[in-house]
Amino acid sequence: MSTVNTGAVNTDTIDLSTHHKPQNLTDRLAFAFVKVMRFFADTFFAKRYGHRAIVLETVAAVPGMVGGALQHLRCLRRMEDDHGWIRTLLDEAENERMHLMAFMHIAKPTRLERLLIVIAQGVFYNTFFAIYLISPRLAHRIVGYFEEEAVISYTHYLEEIDAGNHENVPAPEIAKRYWNMPDDARLRDLVLVIRDDEAGHRNVNHEFADSLTHAGK
Repeated sequence: MSTVNTGAVNTDTIDLSTHHKPQNLTDRLAFAFVKVMRFFADTFFAKRYGHRAIVLETVAAVPGMVGGALQHLRCLRRMEDDHGWIRTLLDEAENERMHLMAFMHIAKPTRLERLLIVIAQGVFYNTFFAIYLISPRLAHRIVGYFEEEAVISYTHYLEEIDAGNHENVPAPEIAKRYWNMPDDARLRDLVLVIRDDEAGHRNVNHEFADSLTHAGK
């Protein structure tokens, strides 16, 4: 099973166009849920990608923690092995949190955005918790599609940087340490490694959803 990325990688090795075509009702529900979230994000943030990243990464860090905790409790109840799921999900949660920490140094959130973060996290945490309790397969498919959208958003962010619409500022020190980036790393380099992380999360969660589908769960 794939694991999350915790170091700089070659972006040429990752297929950024991967899309899981909805194949059943669960997939279609997950896809529709994510598209609704995408609509609100596009409406509120437009091309303010740094601020979009701050708010959305606070939400993106929720599924891994929820999934890891519930898988942990499930394994305790059933006294069975987790086959690496718990560590993978908790690593994913930490990785998404580091995305937030990096972007906090790039785009300073406004008071409105801080309020939005509190509301969005509260609503999404409880919603996702309930979804995972009812259908882990649906929950992981939602995250897979969520990460597909994240890859698209960061690709657009790169295009804006390349077009000169966003200044290619130096990458923050916290990002250089976490991703083992060179001293002269810039914002563009940061967006590349974060996009690669999201592509990895996309693949992992779609794989988890597929395995649960095959298991009939």
